[in-house]
Amino acid sequence: MDDWIEIEAEDSPDGSWLTMMSRVAAFHHKHAFASKENNGHDMGYRVALTVEELGEFAAAITKGKPEEEAAEELADLLILILGHSLAMKIDLETEFHKKMDRIMKRKARRGKLGIRVTEYQSEN
Repeated sequence: MDDWIEIEAEDSPDGSWLTMMSRVAAFHHKHAFASKENNGHDMGYRVALTVEELGEFAAAITKGKPEEEAAEELADLLILILGHSLAMKIDLETEFHKKMDRIMKRKARRGKLGIRVTEYQSEN
């Protein structure tokens, strides 16, 4: 996380992965998430927070709330995911591109609820 904090990134949107990660790192640093007392890097706790935020996003969608509310919940999810990568010391940008390279080669399948692009093979 210290590497990200040291980066002089913009505080305003610029379309940069660097800016997003450094802002999330600054947020983690400000609230001392890495300290044992704060539990902010405990992945069990982080997963529970993610499930909570996902529920809030789902509620915004299923209850027909304003698009701005759904957008805010989606941003909460993204901030958490970026924070997960900091907590786990994962280069998420690299992993993103590796995964995109893999899934771009997959065929789409139509399931009962819609289209899926997965390695999963149905038993039928």
